[in-house]
Amino acid sequence: MSSNVMNLLIVEDDPDFRETCARWMTRKGHVVAAAANGHEALEICDRKYFDVAIVDMNMPGLTGLELLDRMKNSQIETEVIILTGQGTIESAVNAMKLGACDYLTKPFPMDELEQRCLMAWDRSRLQRENRQLKAIIERSQPAVRIIGDSQRMRDVFRLIDRVAPTDKPVLIQGESGTGKELVARALQQRSHRANKPFVTINCAALPEQLVESELFGHRKGAFTGANEDRAGLFEVADGGTLFIDEIGELPGALQPKLLRALEDGSIRRVGSHRERKVDVRLIAATNRNLSDEVAAGRFREDLFYRINVMSLELPPLRKREGDVAMLTRAFLGKDWTISEEAQRAIETYHWPGNVRQLKNAIDRAQILANDHHITIDDLPSEIADPADHGTGHGSHGSSAGSNASSGSSAIPSGPTTRLEDLERAHIVEILKQQNGNKARTARVLGIHRRKLYRLLERYGIREERPV
Repeated sequence: MSSNVMNLLIVEDDPDFRETCARWMTRKGHVVAAAANGHEALEICDRKYFDVAIVDMNMPGLTGLELLDRMKNSQIETEVIILTGQGTIESAVNAMKLGACDYLTKPFPMDELEQRCLMAWDRSRLQRENRQLKAIIERSQPAVRIIGDSQRMRDVFRLIDRVAPTDKPVLIQGESGTGKELVARALQQRSHRANKPFVTINCAALPEQLVESELFGHRKGAFTGANEDRAGLFEVADGGTLFIDEIGELPGALQPKLLRALEDGSIRRVGSHRERKVDVRLIAATNRNLSDEVAAGRFREDLFYRINVMSLELPPLRKREGDVAMLTRAFLGKDWTISEEAQRAIETYHWPGNVRQLKNAIDRAQILANDHHITIDDLPSEIADPADHGTGHGSHGSSAGSNASSGSSAIPSGPTTRLEDLERAHIVEILKQQNGNKARTARVLGIHRRKLYRLLERYGIREERPV
C-alpha cells in the first residue's frame, strides 16, 4: 500500500455527490467508506479508524457541526474537513472552534479536496508522532519526588504548586544540601514548559572568565580557545527553563548582562554585535543571604529584585521535624533494615550538610554493611560518635576489654586524666595482648572491627606487637 493511501470517511446526505466523491477518491487509490448521515457516521467510526472525514455541514437530523462536536467529545482521532454550499465566515469560525482542520465551499475541484485531505493527514501524523515522542521523554524523565512531611516542607510544597505555573523568575534560598536543584526541577515539571529544555549552570563551579561564555555563548576567535561559534545556555534553554545555581557567585561584570536578558530577552554572544531574542524562565538558587550581598555592594540591587519576584526558602534538615526518619527509609529502600542504635544516632545528629549529607551517609553505610542490615558501626564516625565521642560506644568497648586485661599497667591514672587518654591506652594494651590481630582485639573490646579501625585512626595508633 502506498504511503499516500488514506482511510477516508465521506459523510454526505446528497447521494449523487457522495457517490461521485467516493468513486473519485477510490480511483486515486484511497480506502473509502461512506455514510448518508451523522448517526450512521458515528456507528462506522465505532468500528473503524479513519485518517480524514469529509463532512457536509447541512445535513438533516445531525448537522455537520453537531457530528464534529460528537466526534471530538468521543475522542475520535480523525481529522475533519467541513463542506458546505453556503460558506460564511461565521460558519467557518464555528467549525474551526469545534476542531475542524479545514473548510471548503462547494463547488470545488476534486483534486483540491484530495490535496486538503493529504495535508490534514500529514498534520495528524506529525501531531501523533509528537505525542509519542513526548510520552517517551516523560517516561525517560521520571517525575521529581521531594520527600518530607514536616510542616516546613508542606509549606514548601504549597508554594511550589502556586509558583510553578507562572513564568515569573524564582529565587530558591537555603543551605547547601537542602535540595535547591530538586525544587527547581519540580517547578519546571509543573510548569507549561515541562517538555522544553531544563538547563543548569553552577556559577561557583566555573572560572569567572568562562561564566559569560557559558551563559551567552561566543563567536569564533572571541578569545583564546574559541575555535568555533558556540551557543550559550540561554539559547539552549530557549522556550524552557534556565537554572542558575549559586547565583550569588555571579561576577559583578556579568550582572547587568543577566539583568538585561531577563528584562527584554536580549542576549549577545561574546565577540558579537548581533543581539538575539530568547524566551527563558529563570530559576536561581543561592546559599548566601543576597540581601546582605546587596548591602555589601557585591550584588546589584536591581538584579536582586528582578530575580526575587517569587521566593522559596528551603529549611535545613535539622528544622524538619520527623523528616530524617522518612528520608532514611526512602534512601535505604525496602530490602534494608537498620538497628535502633543506628537509627537513633541518625535522628539525633544535627546534619550540617543537610539532605545531601544524609544521602551520602546512607550510601556509605550500605557499602560497609552486612546482610542488608545497617548498624552503628556502619555509620561515619561523626554520626556514630557524638561531638565528645569516646563516651558512648567506646566506653562500652572499654568495659568489655577490662575483663580481659584488668590491672594493666598501660592505663594512666590520676585526677586529671582524660577519658580519651584512658580509652587510647586501653586499646593499645589489648592490641599488644592480641599480637596486633585486629579481629581478635575488636572481639575482646566488644566492638565491630570497623569501629576499631576508626578508633585506631582517631588516636593515631599504629599496629602494636609485644616487645
